[in-house]
Amino acid sequence: MYRALRVEMDERRRRQWAAAEAGELGRGGVSAVARATGLSRTTICAGRRELGMPAKRRAAEAMRVRRPGGGRKPLSQTDPGLLGALESLIEPVTRGDPESPLRWTCKSIRRLADELTRQHHPIGPNTVAALLKGAGYSLQANRKTREGSSHPDRNAQFEYINDLVRRGLDRGQPVISVDTKKKELVGDFRNSGREWQPRGRPEEVRVHDFVDKTLGKVIPYGVYDILHNQGWVSVGIDHDTAQFAANSIRRWWKQMGSRRFPRASQLLITADGGGSNGSRSRLWKASLQTLADELELKLVVCHFPPGTSKWNKIEHRLFSFITQNWRGRPLASRQAVVNLIASTTTRAGLTVKAALDPNHYDTAIKVSDEELARLRLTPHEFHGDWNYTLSPRRLN
Repeated sequence: MYRALRVEMDERRRRQWAAAEAGELGRGGVSAVARATGLSRTTICAGRRELGMPAKRRAAEAMRVRRPGGGRKPLSQTDPGLLGALESLIEPVTRGDPESPLRWTCKSIRRLADELTRQHHPIGPNTVAALLKGAGYSLQANRKTREGSSHPDRNAQFEYINDLVRRGLDRGQPVISVDTKKKELVGDFRNSGREWQPRGRPEEVRVHDFVDKTLGKVIPYGVYDILHNQGWVSVGIDHDTAQFAANSIRRWWKQMGSRRFPRASQLLITADGGGSNGSRSRLWKASLQTLADELELKLVVCHFPPGTSKWNKIEHRLFSFITQNWRGRPLASRQAVVNLIASTTTRAGLTVKAALDPNHYDTAIKVSDEELARLRLTPHEFHGDWNYTLSPRRLN
């Protein structure tokens, strides 16, 4: 009712109407009406005081309606740098499910207000809360979704990655996020989701999800270019190995990256801590060394801490949209998988290219200590097990 009437009422009538509704509800009415209408408790209480005035005084007050646009301007207008400063405080330590439209921060509004004030953006905690809500943040309780134990240096690693990514982007150097999407059955199998079909005529698929021996499964390995909002997906048909992962990066560079970054001197790769591109995989590092030699680029690698795979940007900027694009559609053939991935777009300008990788990858390859010692691998001072640089062996 309020949404229908608010356009017909001026500011005074809105607060008095809300006050009358709160009075009808009794105890807790002010809070209930505030939640329902979005009006502040202060405004509703002001309406209650006005309703309690003598009739003559209320009639006199009725003549004092604030003109349109009157009142104090919001801080976001009077202080243009405020929102940017708030975002810069939150971004390095932002936590939550990146596939959700809601974001949340572990910093208290009081601490954020104190830090902003120290940075010459005077503001109170309540205003910080309002700005966070307007920017899509919300307070959320803990949820059991963590994939592994929380490492004590988890947040420090997030901040370290954030700093390297920012500096790389500022210098116009390529920064990519890589990962393997889950394996998908190929054939007329059920795929979660719904799409428009003639009423009563859903597409029929198999009852049981037994692997088709001819078509098997596909393994999409993605490379996401953070600067240009572009993705590359190699659709493998064999095994998810470190060589397959490195070859996917190689194909992205030849098909997309080299054209976008003709003057690149290094490539920053952010990856999960496990799987084919895991931080402990010797074959991953050896495969990247071969790639660095071939491309004549320094490869800077940063791994996310254990149990934080969903924080990888490729998950919520590429893979989630691929899943949305093929929802409700059976992945009838390998080419259908490639076509569905390549047709993925977003309003934000995401473009994706995809191609089948028909190669077979050996799962029994071992990298000896001698081979590992020949790599031009330089661990970083901070967590060299997660952060390291591979330099081309042909360069001095």
